[in-house]
Amino acid sequence: MRVEFLEARDLPDAWFQCVYRLLETGHEYTIDRGSYEGQKRLEFDYVTIHVRYPGTRPLIPDIPPSLGIPNPVAEGYIEEYLPYLMTSVKQPGEDYTYGSYLEGQIAEVIRMYREDGYGTNQAYMTVGDPDAIFLSDPPCLRGIDTRIRDNRLHFMVYFRSWDLWNGFPANLGAIQLLKEYMAGEIGVEDGEIIAASKGLHLYDYVWELAKLRTMRENPAALAGEGR
Repeated sequence: MRVEFLEARDLPDAWFQCVYRLLETGHEYTIDRGSYEGQKRLEFDYVTIHVRYPGTRPLIPDIPPSLGIPNPVAEGYIEEYLPYLMTSVKQPGEDYTYGSYLEGQIAEVIRMYREDGYGTNQAYMTVGDPDAIFLSDPPCLRGIDTRIRDNRLHFMVYFRSWDLWNGFPANLGAIQLLKEYMAGEIGVEDGEIIAASKGLHLYDYVWELAKLRTMRENPAALAGEGR
């Protein structure tokens, strides 16, 4: 197992660094079960990303126009995605939303900090339940832990599986907006994000786009020289 640790300035920097490092060190395998079964993923064994200023705008990736490739996250999408993260409203055919697990916990964490103080390790928000493992597509986000330090609200986030190209920037952008909302309700400043996953990956259909964005013509992992 190879454990990676990345320090990033903001969310666009975190995304770029993850894409660059994954092309260098990722493990390539064929998906036996899960999204895009039968196709290939390039994946970190385990990665932790420390984002010091996640509130810096813009929240979405930086794609130079000269590259001629679309941004993985469209303008305005993060704001549209936010209710999926914060409310329990489900669309027809959906087994769950993250908000169906988080909505009540968000309110309780805010209450906990406001009424009981900041010195606690209990302000953890869980996504999923024991029955989630029987779903055809269990939640990827599994938990958001929180801490208030130096009058700033920080998030520690864990994803069991995480699409780096599209999911990572959209998810973290919305999670950042959630953190800003909660910090305002609690009465503290916005803080940092530490995100971790044992399944942060790129699907094979975006490998060429990833090489274009990082200007890496022949990454070792994609040339058959990786692990």
